Amino acid sequence: MYCRYCGKEMVEGAAVCVQCGAPAGAGTAYCPFCGQATAPGAVICVKCGRQLNVPVGVAPGQAQKSKLTAGLLGIFLGQLGVHNFYLGYTGKAIAQLVLQLVGLVISLCGFGIGLIIQIPVCIWGLIEGILILTGTINKDGKGIPLSD
Repeated sequence: MYCRYCGKEMVEGAAVCVQCGAPAGAGTAYCPFCGQATAPGAVICVKCGRQLNVPVGVAPGQAQKSKLTAGLLGIFLGQLGVHNFYLGYTGKAIAQLVLQLVGLVISLCGFGIGLIIQIPVCIWGLIEGILILTGTINKDGKGIPLSD
């Protein structure tokens, strides 16, 4: 990883460049993948051929998930874990789906106790949707930052 302001090599995961103090990922003067100086407005690095507008840490071919889409899925369909399936948190998504279905089956059998399971799962999905929209949850299951 290279600083986009000064082109010097940075330690992987560093928050700022120790050479110039610029925040990691900020700037456009240098390629973050090879350190080559870039032309203003360039989309692809002429040295390494990588796409310049991709955030650091995102490999070629990996698409960023939408924060708005994930948040709205969490608010409206969160009780079924749809937002977690979308973001790649499959284990958590399956847990939400199974809990919701178990609560539904218990309720359909005439036992109101099923609501004790269903209501917290609905609240869980709603809260996660809000956390996604506010930026508290800001990465998908692969650690790729969500796009705005």
